[in-house]
Amino acid sequence: MSFWEVMSKMKPYMAMILLQIGYAGMYIISLASLKHGMNHYVLVVYRNIIAAAVIAPFALWFERRDRPKMTFRIFLKIAALGLLEPVLDQNFYYMGANATSAGFASAMFNILPAITFIMAIILRMEKVTMKNASSQAKVLGTVVTVAGALLMILYKGPMVKFPWTKGTGHHSTTANQNAGNWLKGTFLLLGSCFCWSGFFILQSNTLETYTAELSLTTLICLFGAMESSVVALVMARGGKPWSIGFDTRLFTAAYSGVVCSGIAYYVQGLVIKERGPVFVTAFNPLCMIITALLGTVILAEVITLGRVIGAVIIVTGLYAVLWGKSKDHSAKAKESTIDEKGGLVQLPITTVNVGKV
Repeated sequence: MSFWEVMSKMKPYMAMILLQIGYAGMYIISLASLKHGMNHYVLVVYRNIIAAAVIAPFALWFERRDRPKMTFRIFLKIAALGLLEPVLDQNFYYMGANATSAGFASAMFNILPAITFIMAIILRMEKVTMKNASSQAKVLGTVVTVAGALLMILYKGPMVKFPWTKGTGHHSTTANQNAGNWLKGTFLLLGSCFCWSGFFILQSNTLETYTAELSLTTLICLFGAMESSVVALVMARGGKPWSIGFDTRLFTAAYSGVVCSGIAYYVQGLVIKERGPVFVTAFNPLCMIITALLGTVILAEVITLGRVIGAVIIVTGLYAVLWGKSKDHSAKAKESTIDEKGGLVQLPITTVNVGKV
């Protein structure tokens, strides 16, 4: 196998790892801005406006000839995508993270692969045959991932000290000890997980008929900006929440919009078309580890023993799911090769997909 063949196979893995690094940065800087008084409803609006403005020129240029026709069905799907992720998921996440912590919020999102896996099975987007080792690995890995996430939520344990966290432990833990806010934040983060999983599933379905990834990304951000503006005008009254200068608030909106909305939707769309939504969400636990480490440095957050043990368990489950998905992908590639070598010639037929979302 040549070097370029290896790199081609590694592209989906590298893309998702880099994307998780980008998400980790967003979790940290957005929470820092929220702690300093930025309104999360306004942040969502600015984030999606910036994302749409940045991606739109690329969509207009690169997809000007092969952009699919817009139908009313696709229009409704894009409107639903704009509601699920830019409006519901982002606002739920910002409220939940502000009530808890960046590390805890990223840990909660470790159940995202499990929720997406279950949704994909229900909608018959993911096949599970328990006689196959790949299916057993995916199911077992999902269960292990959920177990690790629950351990991180339910068990704290003693604080794990790092050289850069000396003298910051007591101060950082007292700020978030309100049990009511913590419980409320947990439920908001759960709601965010369900909305994000639904977004991945619907994005995968939409890309089957609307194959222009850049145009779809632009439209999702545009619809998200319009829909979130309605919410923000009701929830953030007055002009003060909308005023931002050349400070961390502007940087947060720009970074979140370009990296975590514009680029993320596009890259996720490409990988989803090749590997499916479960593969994309399986990398989310990596974000938790990166966020937790950055949180101790930038936000003086605490890492406990329960979080460390849970992280090890989650990574174990992650590798099991990825191993199962890689086996499925290899099997599909082998079947395609056999069909091509079989020399079977068929008349072109038109397939009609029934029961799409």
